[in-house]
Amino acid sequence: MSPHGSVLDIHVHGAVGEPFGGTVEGTLAAAAHHDGGVVASLVSGMPDEMARQVGVVAAAMTKGDPRSSAIRGIHCEGPFLSTVRRGAHDPHVLRDADPALVERLVGVAADAGAPGAIKHWTFAPERTSGGLAPFVRTLVEHGVVPAVGHTDAPAARVRAALGLVADTLGAPGLVTHLFNGMPAFHHRSGGPVAAAMSAAAAGECRVEVIADGVHVAPEVVRMVFETLGPDRVVLVSDAMSATGLGDGDHLLGTLQVRVRDGVARLVVEEGEGSIAGSTSTLERCVRWAVDVAGVDEQDARTSATRTPAAALRL
Repeated sequence: MSPHGSVLDIHVHGAVGEPFGGTVEGTLAAAAHHDGGVVASLVSGMPDEMARQVGVVAAAMTKGDPRSSAIRGIHCEGPFLSTVRRGAHDPHVLRDADPALVERLVGVAADAGAPGAIKHWTFAPERTSGGLAPFVRTLVEHGVVPAVGHTDAPAARVRAALGLVADTLGAPGLVTHLFNGMPAFHHRSGGPVAAAMSAAAAGECRVEVIADGVHVAPEVVRMVFETLGPDRVVLVSDAMSATGLGDGDHLLGTLQVRVRDGVARLVVEEGEGSIAGSTSTLERCVRWAVDVAGVDEQDARTSATRTPAAALRL
């Protein structure tokens, strides 16, 4: 074990064929497969289904099983996401931000004996038709860290959202998997990437990076570390339920995913579908960041232990 302690993966969807929120036993089995602690990530779904999943994870957290302690909270990834940058989220369930759904799911966790279990919530700023400030305030009032991601918004709108999050939270917010689920960076149109990097440099947010060798090129991972430093970078796996099973066909939420050579992609009729999470673990991501991307080992360990804990005030 590193001198930092066990890793903490704050963006991970499951393992060994089990998605977080499927069943209590499946949730515990998936958590046990991963290294250290996990914050169980739920993909976008209809409100009733997301409420059911939150209840399942909360029940797993409070079961008293030796595996329960690994589950440090819940991450809702959607459904308030851009349809253009949805990645592996079902477009039919995406919708504008709804504070009432936040309150409902927070209440479900509390009723299941796990008050405060929802730790962060990913949303796209352009999906806040009812007002960005009221939505962010609702999250913060319930102890949830707002995370900007799966967005097609221009740089100015993303930067304004991250500034508002930081001001409301009184601490840095989060950016969900920088580079993924957003337009590619271009020098004449920096988009969410430029906004996130700028906000992180100013101390307004921390950025997640998936260091699985598939989602982000090694030189880009190294650049992010060299530019921002380990206290503003959170390494995550974004691992889905196929992790630990090898190649084959699987489900991510309601969507079919095919894993080939360890890479998970949506099954589509023609061409190649979107990357659908990873099949890595966070410990493997740390090793890849060090051995392939050339990140200093101390920095990579910090970004997989102390920084994610600080980001969610764990």
